[in-house]
Amino acid sequence: MCRKFSPPRAALALLLALAPLLLQTAASAPRRGEDGLLYDGIPELAASERSATLEAYIAGREARLLGWSPKGQLLIATRFGEVEQLHLLERPLGERRQITFAHEPTRAGAFCPDPNHPSIAFTRDRDGNELAQLYLQKPGEPLPRRLTDGKSVNGGALWSNSGRALAFYSTARDGVSHDIMIAEPDSGALPHLVLAGDSAAWIPLDWSPDDSKLLVLRRVSAAESYLYLVEVDGGKRREIDPSTPKVSILDARFARDAQGVYLISDRDSEYARLRFVNLFTNERNELSAHLAADIEALALSRDGHYLAYVSNQGGASRLDVVDLRTHQDLVVPKPPIEGVIGALAFDPENRRLAFDLSAASRPRDVYVLDLEARRIEPWTASEVVGAAGAATPKLVQFPTFDRTDGHARALPVWVYEPSVPGPHPVLVVLHGGPGSQFRPAFDPWITYVVNELHYAVVAPNVRGSSGYGRTFMALDHGALRDDSVKDLGALIVWIGLQGSFDKRHVVIAGEGHGGFLALAALVNYGERLRGAVDFGGITDFGSFLAGSAPERQDQLRAEYGDERDLDTRAYLRRISPLTSADRITRPVLIVHGRNDRRVPIGESEQLVTRLRARGATVWFLEATQAGYALERQSEREAYYQTFAQFLQSLKD
Repeated sequence: MCRKFSPPRAALALLLALAPLLLQTAASAPRRGEDGLLYDGIPELAASERSATLEAYIAGREARLLGWSPKGQLLIATRFGEVEQLHLLERPLGERRQITFAHEPTRAGAFCPDPNHPSIAFTRDRDGNELAQLYLQKPGEPLPRRLTDGKSVNGGALWSNSGRALAFYSTARDGVSHDIMIAEPDSGALPHLVLAGDSAAWIPLDWSPDDSKLLVLRRVSAAESYLYLVEVDGGKRREIDPSTPKVSILDARFARDAQGVYLISDRDSEYARLRFVNLFTNERNELSAHLAADIEALALSRDGHYLAYVSNQGGASRLDVVDLRTHQDLVVPKPPIEGVIGALAFDPENRRLAFDLSAASRPRDVYVLDLEARRIEPWTASEVVGAAGAATPKLVQFPTFDRTDGHARALPVWVYEPSVPGPHPVLVVLHGGPGSQFRPAFDPWITYVVNELHYAVVAPNVRGSSGYGRTFMALDHGALRDDSVKDLGALIVWIGLQGSFDKRHVVIAGEGHGGFLALAALVNYGERLRGAVDFGGITDFGSFLAGSAPERQDQLRAEYGDERDLDTRAYLRRISPLTSADRITRPVLIVHGRNDRRVPIGESEQLVTRLRARGATVWFLEATQAGYALERQSEREAYYQTFAQFLQSLKD
């Protein structure tokens, strides 16, 4: 007589538990590596299936302004090949002469102001690990000279007026504190300590005209910072314009007579304003009180004649220039396009102001304003595909869940719509941050999605975004963090009411904090979404805060809350997507750089494991030579090809 086999109860339970994982493993694509990328659970895309059109869009380039040389040349960062390098421009629309050559991207760079000692200081890390080192490149020398220890975090390099010294911040002392250091490259001596900092971000902003003092910013969080006057010899410091309520200070410069400081601060104001503070009398003068907008950047000519500043006008930049001798605003021509201005820099002769500018239909390029002729001239013309037909977004508002002044609170959202008839599938794009803002700068991926895939792109600025005043920015702080998730619920409802959108086909995507929001939306509103894309997002706030880079942890806790407090930890656990991973039923594409020190890759790995244990559809793309951003051109192409492939997989 044959007996039917019955497995032990424990073994049966184990088999049942493993069944979804075994099924998912069998059904998913095999893990494969390719050019610094690991594709896990992602169907292989044949060469013939890769979109040459997408590659053409992504292949375009931009130009970032870094500053002027003592001879009146422009220093820019641009890409010819895989990564950005430093280039020199002799004249408008002239040839871009490459200065640095490396496999790693070169970020910040600045010329020594002494024409008798031509050299460039710049920073560079390795594989996106953000352990940036300070280098000095001299003409005729084949390789740059490293000035820092090779293992700490360094940045904010700032030449003295004489050109003999460089001030910068460094974590070399203990791996956590941001100290202010000074290097004298020609002396051959090691950099020396000027100011012992702490776990806040200490950043040198400016040298006094006689090089005896530094302006140093101590940034605790997006809402709290302090400005100090620091003596170079001995490190003695005193606070400038102290305030009992916490304030945000963005930037500052010494007046050329050393009598005061120009600074950007939201003290006693809803918006960040431009002020002058007298160092001897503490008297304050408002320079931008007429603008109900945040001031974002400032620049001062070397002779103290002109002050330029940029304000954020509902996402678009406005440039103003003040003649400090006559105390009059100059009537300057408008930039050739309305967009987002980045860096500002006056030339050594105090006659020209350079700035870079990007718009939805135009890549970031460098322009120069001639102050005497009152004429703006382009100095770069970057090459792109699809810009001529790029969709121009419109700014609208949608009502969210709470009320203000007796009415439903309205939140801003940028909407890109294809030119073909709808209703269109929708891609919701969430900015990083949280103290950041979506602005209509050039984005070749959005252009491709709208023009070629015929998606509508919806980019909201939910509560906590910058650019709308300090009250709005604080609406998601602490135990209000999940209110920004509720904003997304209201947005999804609003999308469903728009006749030009296909409410049955809505995909949500975000990076960093935006990745957390995308995953949280999938947890809470998954039945209204088709899928999500998470790039380097936070999946568990407790492990994120404990595992991020040591020199960043206290700054992050000031923003998100301290996970070491039991009540705070319980709240953060509740709102973390990992806690409710069983409620994620839609397909997810997760992308992460292995060397990300801001959001460790373990954040993505633990969610991938949890979702696959339940049999969920998860594509996981790991960039093995990247950090929080994909800086190599091949990485970006692979990411966007996978993104497009994922969108195709979500079709009916």
